[in-house]
Amino acid sequence: MALYEITDTGLDVREPAAFAPLGLRERQDLQRLLRDRIDVLDQDLLVIAEEFGEWEDAKRRVDLLAVDHDGHLVVIELKRTDDGGHMELQALRYAAMVSAMGFEQAVDTYARHLTTNQGPQEDTDPRRVLLEWMGAYDGADDVPVISSKVRILLVSREFGREITTTVLWLNDQYGLDIRCIRLTPYELDGRVLLDVRQVIPLPEAADYRVRLRRKEQQQEQALRDGRDFTRYCIIVDGVARPSTNKRRSVLGMVGALVAQNVAIKDIASLMTARQVAVVEGELTDPTEIKAALRRDGRDAERFFSEEPFCADGQTYVVWKMWGRGTDLMLERLSSAFPTAGVDFREADE
Repeated sequence: MALYEITDTGLDVREPAAFAPLGLRERQDLQRLLRDRIDVLDQDLLVIAEEFGEWEDAKRRVDLLAVDHDGHLVVIELKRTDDGGHMELQALRYAAMVSAMGFEQAVDTYARHLTTNQGPQEDTDPRRVLLEWMGAYDGADDVPVISSKVRILLVSREFGREITTTVLWLNDQYGLDIRCIRLTPYELDGRVLLDVRQVIPLPEAADYRVRLRRKEQQQEQALRDGRDFTRYCIIVDGVARPSTNKRRSVLGMVGALVAQNVAIKDIASLMTARQVAVVEGELTDPTEIKAALRRDGRDAERFFSEEPFCADGQTYVVWKMWGRGTDLMLERLSSAFPTAGVDFREADE
């Protein structure tokens, strides 16, 4: 693979570089950078541990351990080599070792990770963060289940044929979710650019199979613990948007209606005082909004303070904890403004 620069004379090739000559180390540089921007690999991940090794043989450590919105642990194995070494075998061992982790252990693991990397967090409740990440915080006492089906991300400069063949076979024969993500560095005018690309499975070719497999896993988990992991698509002028979980579906519906020129005060009139907060002033800073909510005696963490709606000198903030009331509210909002062209449906995934 090569990068081409458009110049006055044509296309000038920029060959890929290697990490070692660039002075980029595996753990101190690449791992740290990806830990802090895990969305570069997958937007559906929350890192809960680095160098995780809470088992008898503490010499074996997971580079990064994350959890996705559906409660799957994700083992992330990182190499800066040109062939990946035996990273797939290591990752399989690690996946087996962490597969028995429960929710409370995940909370403890995440709490230690926050303390190690950010210091004591008085304003951060690790348990609540995980509950909200998994769409399960609705004020009830029920606890989400961490799936025993662990996902794996292999991240390397390049992958040898042995690794790619093994990964394809495991995914196909055993329904595992193993992905290979290639990191290709380029040096350009003293700068280092990084091309991040998923190579297995190819996103455009395997998206349907991945979604189908995840739906089956969600259904199995729902049968085990009785939880509802239904996702919804908001439809605007006949075009369905990407699916979201319950809590973000109501926010998405409100945002779509506002974008279609429905007044936010009319939308808020269909909600209870608990489901939408109204504060004086048109505020956009989440910190200011949370402070205003607390002054009103509200639990600021239960509202989408980062995504307010402002109009006529007031700020409207939507509730997060919809749970079983999601369908009712989505139906109420869509039917109340039929000319807005906003609807919803249950997602296929």
